[in-house]
Amino acid sequence: MGVGSALITPAMMAILMWTFTGPARAAAIGIFSTSAGVGMAAGPVLAGFLLEHFWWGSVFLINVPVAALALVGLAVLVPNFRSPTLRPLDPAGMLLSISGLVALSYGLIRAGQVAAWSRTDVWAPIVAGLLLLTVFVLVELRVKAPSFDPRLFAQRTFGGGNVALGLLLFGVAAITFYSAFYLQGALGFSPMKAGLANIPTALGALAGAPLASRLVRRLPLRLVTVPALTVAALTMGGYGFLGLQTPLVWIEILLLIQGLSVGMVIGPVTAALISDLPLEQAGAGSAVTNTVRQTGSVIGIAVGGTIMSIMYRREIEPSLEGAPGPVQDQARVSAEQARHVATAVHRPTLAQAADNAFIHAMHVGAGWIAAIALLGAAVLLIALPAAGKKKDPLPEPDYEEARSSV
Repeated sequence: MGVGSALITPAMMAILMWTFTGPARAAAIGIFSTSAGVGMAAGPVLAGFLLEHFWWGSVFLINVPVAALALVGLAVLVPNFRSPTLRPLDPAGMLLSISGLVALSYGLIRAGQVAAWSRTDVWAPIVAGLLLLTVFVLVELRVKAPSFDPRLFAQRTFGGGNVALGLLLFGVAAITFYSAFYLQGALGFSPMKAGLANIPTALGALAGAPLASRLVRRLPLRLVTVPALTVAALTMGGYGFLGLQTPLVWIEILLLIQGLSVGMVIGPVTAALISDLPLEQAGAGSAVTNTVRQTGSVIGIAVGGTIMSIMYRREIEPSLEGAPGPVQDQARVSAEQARHVATAVHRPTLAQAADNAFIHAMHVGAGWIAAIALLGAAVLLIALPAAGKKKDPLPEPDYEEARSSV
């Protein structure tokens, strides 16, 4: 699934650049970018329905008819453009980037599992991952046709905008990770109810993209997206005020505002970043943007999960005194394990302590996540131009030349 997604996303962005011009291009890129956020919010609803009525494998099989429909749409509707410049594969870059991210993510996740940074199986993968990613950047700087071109980051708008998007997606992935355990674990929602609770996020993202698209026609992009990203960060920090007795209506309002503000950032900023590049660099720029966003999401889950695990263990420890050793070992793993073992050994006070420890861990994690997302807003403030000065439109693509190259 990961390989398929990585292969198709840069190509789709390049096709949008070739197919649309002017305001239609910005709108198309905005819709394309927002669809990812809508999918993240709508996916749990569909998954909840499937888990309520079928077995767990259905959440994977549902992708088969979706992919088949997408293939038909590609064959019938999408123009068959091809770049006149052949770009060879970059096996060294692919191997270094994959191994670096895997090692870094593993080390961060392992830190949450053992609640210690001094162990060799924690710091060694993290150091190895950072070294591999450093070598990856150095190799890509020397390759004639890199799969990930670090030189694009030298452009202030493109580089800073991508960093801001990466930090935003870091926060979105981490807080979505928290939300799943909060709704289904701490509040006891069924998968279906938890999925339905996420509908406001999807509705907000759907409304945010066209709203921002209209606003940026009259206002500078910075004046629209920086406040929106700031609000998105504050909604992530808002999880620090949620508890076991919080009314559902307040949770829904928070998710609606979060989806709206995130939708107002991702679409317009992505469109501006890609449109800022020459047409022949659209595919490479899209690859960079997609890589940064996906990396931000992966690291967000790893770091967010690690913060939660460490804080949960510290908070649950006093409640484990006097419990049998196996019960303590299970309860330290996670709140879910603690609730399970509490039911098995008939210790309701342990389940309550696990809920309280989880809420405390979520509050601490939400504060860190909000701070990181706010850093993204600061980066975006610096990266985007202050004035609403319009750039010269990109040249109209030569469709005849593109067709002849096919």
